Amino acid sequence: NHFFGGFFVVGLGHPLCCVCLPQCFFESGGRVLEVLAEPAEKRRKGCASVCDDSSARAAPASTAMPKLGFLGAGQMGEALIRGVLAAGFVSEPSSVFIYDPNKTQIDKLVKELKVVPASCTTDVVRNATFVVLAVKPDYVEPVLTEVAECFTSKHTLVSIAAGVTLSSLMTFSRSAGSGVKICRVMPNTPCMVGASASGYALGPGFAPEEGAVIKAFLESVGVAFEVPERLLDAVTGLSGSGPAFVAMFIEALTDGGVRSGLPRAVAQSLAAQTVLGTAMMVLRGRHPAIVKDSVCSPGGTTIQGVSQLENGGMRAAVMNAVYYATERSKELGQAAAASQQNQK
Repeated sequence: NHFFGGFFVVGLGHPLCCVCLPQCFFESGGRVLEVLAEPAEKRRKGCASVCDDSSARAAPASTAMPKLGFLGAGQMGEALIRGVLAAGFVSEPSSVFIYDPNKTQIDKLVKELKVVPASCTTDVVRNATFVVLAVKPDYVEPVLTEVAECFTSKHTLVSIAAGVTLSSLMTFSRSAGSGVKICRVMPNTPCMVGASASGYALGPGFAPEEGAVIKAFLESVGVAFEVPERLLDAVTGLSGSGPAFVAMFIEALTDGGVRSGLPRAVAQSLAAQTVLGTAMMVLRGRHPAIVKDSVCSPGGTTIQGVSQLENGGMRAAVMNAVYYATERSKELGQAAAASQQNQK
């Protein structure tokens, strides 16, 4: 690998790794020479010598999940399905059962991925013991009420519905009677490109090896951290809402480049690549402050720009964005709990 003028030139057969990016771009003089889109497992093997991040590897055989079910196959559901298949979590696509009321979406996934379409929600739970609930929060109660009688102590339910607590999930699924184990997850939209940052909380009854399956499952599309459920609101405010904050920063960098004379397409590519490269440096162990200081020469261009960011209150604005997004997540969760109590 070589570094020229702000771009990495990466040798064929050894793709650039940033938590196992789905594509690697070969740059020379600002021109894209080649794009690789190798299977995730092959990419992860290829990047092993340059990336020691624990998330950049497929699940060990001992945590393989033979039967998967998806209740909902929208954007996030589809991303998880693709990630799990690419990571080799199941022996074959025919071990993945999916249901979604959007028949066009189901037909697309069946055609492209060879997964099995279920006739109804209960069909999913009867055929799979590891079930992912990937529906909007408003649909959680009716869907779980519909399938509750199908759950057994052999089932694991993973919910990615924002704001729906473990307590509510346990109530809706009647876990006290069936013994189904429940996990609540807060993923984020980079899941769609295999670079998710997720937080998750386990409900009661999980054995250590079962918790390891949850972690490995989530790490098939990025990184995942187990946290107490009370901290999932903070995960929502940081990594859940964070892609919007980062996108705004990329957009602002792009506009700055256009203001300074760059064509928009060039400015946007430079901005996005700069954010990507900087994130890679941090993920590989360099503290953000050290990265910043290494670019700021005394009296140079960068320190002048940093001064403007400080004058504009950038740090406080970003910190407040995360804090208030977290508080809003708490409010929504409390409102949902109050609504549930009123319905009793």
